[in-house]
Amino acid sequence: MSELSDIRALLVEPHQGMRVSLHNMLNLCGINKIEHALTAGTAVRAIQNKVFDLIMCEYDLGVGQDGQQLLEDVRHHKLAPLSTIFIMVTAERAYAKVVSAAELAPSDYLLKPFTADTLLDRVLKALEKRKAFVEVFTHMENGAVTEALQACHHGERDYPRYAVDFMRLRAELHVVLGEAAEAEVLYQHLFELKAVAWARLGLAKTLFMQGKYQEAEQILKSLLAENKQYMDAYDLLAKTHEMMDQLPQAKEVLDAAVAVSPHGVRRIRQLGKIAMESGDIASAEDAFKKVVSRARFSEFRDPEDHLNLVDALVKKGDTNQAKTVIREMERSMAGLKKTEACRAISSALVHSKTGDERVHDEINNAINAAREDIGLSTGAKLGLAKTCLDHDKDDHASEVILDVMKNASNQRMLSKAIGVFESAGKGHIARELAQRSQREVMELVAQGVQKAKQGDFRGSVDLMLAAAKKSPDNPQVVLNAALATLKCIENMGWDNVTGEHARELIDAARRLDPMNPRLKAIRTLYEELQRKYGLSARGRN
Repeated sequence: MSELSDIRALLVEPHQGMRVSLHNMLNLCGINKIEHALTAGTAVRAIQNKVFDLIMCEYDLGVGQDGQQLLEDVRHHKLAPLSTIFIMVTAERAYAKVVSAAELAPSDYLLKPFTADTLLDRVLKALEKRKAFVEVFTHMENGAVTEALQACHHGERDYPRYAVDFMRLRAELHVVLGEAAEAEVLYQHLFELKAVAWARLGLAKTLFMQGKYQEAEQILKSLLAENKQYMDAYDLLAKTHEMMDQLPQAKEVLDAAVAVSPHGVRRIRQLGKIAMESGDIASAEDAFKKVVSRARFSEFRDPEDHLNLVDALVKKGDTNQAKTVIREMERSMAGLKKTEACRAISSALVHSKTGDERVHDEINNAINAAREDIGLSTGAKLGLAKTCLDHDKDDHASEVILDVMKNASNQRMLSKAIGVFESAGKGHIARELAQRSQREVMELVAQGVQKAKQGDFRGSVDLMLAAAKKSPDNPQVVLNAALATLKCIENMGWDNVTGEHARELIDAARRLDPMNPRLKAIRTLYEELQRKYGLSARGRN
């Protein structure tokens, strides 16, 4: 039990009596380093400030976020290390809630009542599995994906009981690297080993990555026909329909997913966006109302949820309720960096609908706010550009669309940007902007390359980082910035700041365009430099 005495645990439980009971159970298990959190918000702050080995969380946290939403934030925002054990505790036997928790893959969940012996058994099993995977997790968190793959091979040999888990993780790491063919071979083998659902979902992922959407669709539909609770299959099938411009089908899939698991905020948000884009305003309004309500107590709430709801209400014709939503946004989200832009865009939408002359002032306010580095989404920018065009502010619209085009992660997004002008009968302006954005990006890259050729590697890095900051969703810009940082390290030696920039840029490029042929070479160079400077085991430093 000496291992348990070193465990640092966070107990998330709002009720004092139950908190004391669970605390005592942990003590009986030999766990004494225990901190308490009464709400999801206080738990997030604790997790951000300290590393916990074990998070034991009650599902029903009272007013505010529930345990499932907390888990969603922890996973999505990577608040805790991969090695952190998350155990969901609940007396709720309602199926929808259990499946909502299960789809986010907690280490385990316990249905009350349970004994200290049961808790000890679950914790020991979770620790045993964590021990088997700790080397892999460490390499993954350090960005050393090749080393993580090698550690998976060792894990299959040393921990045969987890062989299928290691094999699955290997396949996922190949997906991360954009190596769809290698992943496909592993998923085929998993399928032969009867790990049927994982393997087929993985095959669908590799087909999706390669743009083979119809083949992916067939696998995913087959999976869901056999298991209506396979949430990851719903999400990927919806994305597949979206990539094939089949928005009604994507909405239908997300509707079905939300009916099975009604507590995932990000899925409901995506449902609202798809519904809005496909013209189903009533469904969009319903979805965005749920998102605003459920995200209200999150540490990661986003003013764009209110903006989306306002947009739906304005399209519905309910400007009075839209004004109420704007006031609530101002009250509850004052101080957040996106709030002013979202408020101004929302107000412009309302004023445009009602014919209020203040629309021009609010458009100007929105444009000024959007010029700052606030992380405004592409969807919000496209909506702002459309409002500008509706009021003959072509220059403002061009400014916004040019920014979108510089950031376009794929041709589909570029087409959406062009479509804003085409729908206003001004397609020629969009085509000119597309050419200009491409030219400006190429000029930035050329300047960075020229500085590197002149031996000014730091200057090249500064220039390319500035370009990546302006175009964070453009995979070519991000990849060029990553290469500039690596060439700087290669010629001037490792420094932690430049190394961290390189890791972040490679991760961003992998997220934006995992199949980009340049990505593997850049990733390999990064890992070679880590090994050269003895950093592959320490990673970020």
